[in-house]
Amino acid sequence: MSWNICVVGAGKIGQMIAALLKKSHNYTVTVADHDLTALSALNRQGITTRQIDAGDEAGLAQGLAGFDAVISAAPFFLTPAIAKAAKAAGAHYFDLTEDVAATNAVRELARDSGTAFMPQCGLAPGFVGIAGASLAAEFDTLDSLHMRVGALPLYPTNALKYNLTWSTDGLINEYCNLCDAIVNGERVKTAPLEDYEIIGHDGVEYECFNTSGGLGTLPETLAGKARAVSYRSIRYPGHRDILKLLLTDLGLGQRRDLLKDIFETALPRTDQDVVLVYCTAKGMIDGALREKSLINKSFARTIDGQVWSAIQITTAAGVLGVVDLMRTGALPTQGFVRQEQVRLGDFLNTEFGQLYRAGEVTPQNKAA
Repeated sequence: MSWNICVVGAGKIGQMIAALLKKSHNYTVTVADHDLTALSALNRQGITTRQIDAGDEAGLAQGLAGFDAVISAAPFFLTPAIAKAAKAAGAHYFDLTEDVAATNAVRELARDSGTAFMPQCGLAPGFVGIAGASLAAEFDTLDSLHMRVGALPLYPTNALKYNLTWSTDGLINEYCNLCDAIVNGERVKTAPLEDYEIIGHDGVEYECFNTSGGLGTLPETLAGKARAVSYRSIRYPGHRDILKLLLTDLGLGQRRDLLKDIFETALPRTDQDVVLVYCTAKGMIDGALREKSLINKSFARTIDGQVWSAIQITTAAGVLGVVDLMRTGALPTQGFVRQEQVRLGDFLNTEFGQLYRAGEVTPQNKAA
């Protein structure tokens, strides 16, 4: 059965989602946005568009009527309005948000819904939750699960060793909001930028530290089953110390609009990027203490003659993989659906999840 999808948001990720859906025989796609310039660019690529103002609640619900599913690729603060309109339109709902409050609003809408609501799809939260849950399930008794994700420039040049590759609002949220975690068996909130560590992969050294939103609902799912669960962002060494200067010493953590303006003025965007997913779990298997890691490294590449960044590919594939599983009956079609309900193998076998296979999902085992 084919699905008719509406993608709300014509930004970089929305464009990638639309391009992948357009080339699939299983979907028809329309992109909705208020920005006529962005919609005109999509029209020139043969993608159907519709001008909709997400601030107009009645008009938004009317504009979403008749679609099987709605994917929100809009800023996180529009999430509750779009999810509410999708419910009124009788459509399944998916989004990419890392914002905890927005996800809680979606969960409330799902309580009495006849359709499915699956927020926090994409990369992190999203694919990393699927990968982490899959890794955790391999243990008879899970001790710890640590998930790390970085969307990084392939060729860093500035002191931050960073370029903008995705939503600036989402990036600032990650750096400033409290982080969900499990510490000593208890669900807690931890401070962003803390729990610093150094890791290496393929001869490159990286730093990692707490950021908000990447775990999704995993702390809730693993409560009482693990001693420690965490999510950290991966950056090149030196990035975290400069962030502390900006956010704490200069007080820009309390002036997020100014911080956004500085980032978007001073940090160029790049399509030459790399996305690294690095999950590690430890626990008991057959009476022995074991450690396992799952690593995925994705690069920008050309698809159908167009260059797409690694963050575009991994985020779009993350949401579309679960959309495809729901379309084919592998996921519930009613109520609130979590990322950890997705089997990693099933996800990777979808037409969109296969894009992650190019990043070589690599299980690595180690006996302790």
